[in-house]
Amino acid sequence: MLLRLPIEVLIILLPILIFSLCFHEFSHGYIAYRLGDHTAARNGRLTLNPMAHLDPIGSLMLLFVGFGWAKPVPVNPINFTNPRIDMMKVAFAGPASNLILAFLGGMIIRFVSITGIMIDGSLLQIIYFFMYINIALAVFNMIPVAPLDGSQIFGNLIAKNHPEFALKLQIYGPKILLGLILFGIITNFSILGTLMNPFINFFMYLFAGL
Repeated sequence: MLLRLPIEVLIILLPILIFSLCFHEFSHGYIAYRLGDHTAARNGRLTLNPMAHLDPIGSLMLLFVGFGWAKPVPVNPINFTNPRIDMMKVAFAGPASNLILAFLGGMIIRFVSITGIMIDGSLLQIIYFFMYINIALAVFNMIPVAPLDGSQIFGNLIAKNHPEFALKLQIYGPKILLGLILFGIITNFSILGTLMNPFINFFMYLFAGL
């Protein structure tokens, strides 16, 4: 739970989380706009203003449970030239945007390390948090379970080879996801974290050598 963290850490983490979530959702809308669907633009979602993206319940969950969400960006596949492929592009835009942010943070850390420039340790810690949170958001959203982006990205591939399994993931995905999150909160052992950590560590090393 974020509220259990020291106030100084909370002050750092909350703005990073809010910005990263908003940038993620903005990226969905922007790519949809570029592909011909202006639904997000008409709904005022092509902005980084947190008020346009934050969900009240998701924000409270973020504070009290340590896991939350932003409002999904509205997308109308009918407006796309190739709905199936374009929806995959829109879905991938969110995780990709977080990886881009993490990459930029990693480049700063590498630059400081290579040049030997003196920089405040607190600032480096903030950049580290920025990287970690964005990589974690990207990896988490790539899980192929509804309603995460991974269900749109990998859903057709799974359905092609295992249609019954894909259907079950769509129907029971949200319940499975919520169950795994609650299990981690109750037992203090996160199955999702265990699955995600190798990928997070890989990107942390790839981007910044950490």
